[in-house]
Amino acid sequence: MNLSPPWTQIGKKIESTTRKALFDFQLLEGAAGLSIALSGGKDSITLLIMLKAILGRGFPDLPLHAIHVTGEFSCGAAVQESFLKSICDKLEVPLTIKESKQKLETLACYRCSRERRKLIFEAAKEVGSPVVAFGHHEDDSIQTLLMNLLHKGEFAANLPKVPMHDYGVTIIRPLLYVSEKAIYEFAKLHGYARITCQCPVGQDSKRMEVKSLLKDLEAIFPNAQTNLAQAALKYGSTKALEK
Repeated sequence: MNLSPPWTQIGKKIESTTRKALFDFQLLEGAAGLSIALSGGKDSITLLIMLKAILGRGFPDLPLHAIHVTGEFSCGAAVQESFLKSICDKLEVPLTIKESKQKLETLACYRCSRERRKLIFEAAKEVGSPVVAFGHHEDDSIQTLLMNLLHKGEFAANLPKVPMHDYGVTIIRPLLYVSEKAIYEFAKLHGYARITCQCPVGQDSKRMEVKSLLKDLEAIFPNAQTNLAQAALKYGSTKALEK
């Protein structure tokens, strides 16, 4: 498994667009260290590999930490901890593991998400790197936009950088310019293109329904996803920054 450059063409494209997001949105400004929410899926592993390659090459050489939340039910690829540890060891990135307490009888996306984020934020502060990078890509942001629009009447997608004042951390999303298709191609090429969610609740979530809806829209409007992504960044609500 090749985890460092030089890349093939798809790797070069992902690194370039990740660098563009870091620069355009000043995602590393003021950061003394960087934590990565490492679920074990293709998105977060790609983010880890790219940030390790980028830091110190045109951007500050910040300390990098990976944080993984495990548990009986956990949103992610349900990979073995040894697999993630082997990747982190190869990249020379320390790995912190926290455990979720979710049970099937009380499992719900919102509750699980809040617990996972709390565990990740606590770990990020423990290692002294309260800037937390999530692997949300362009497709995730578009899905979030449609969910907010259809459920709440709010035109809001994933923001590139969000200070979480109540938690004492800042969220950044360096993959917002990168499509899920590109990430999948890169992950397949490098041997970690695994199923990204094994949660019994997540497979029937509203996000999955919106993902299906987007496919229908693209059959009618081929540029739907590209246009929605651009509109989200240009016109999307910044209300989350006011909290």
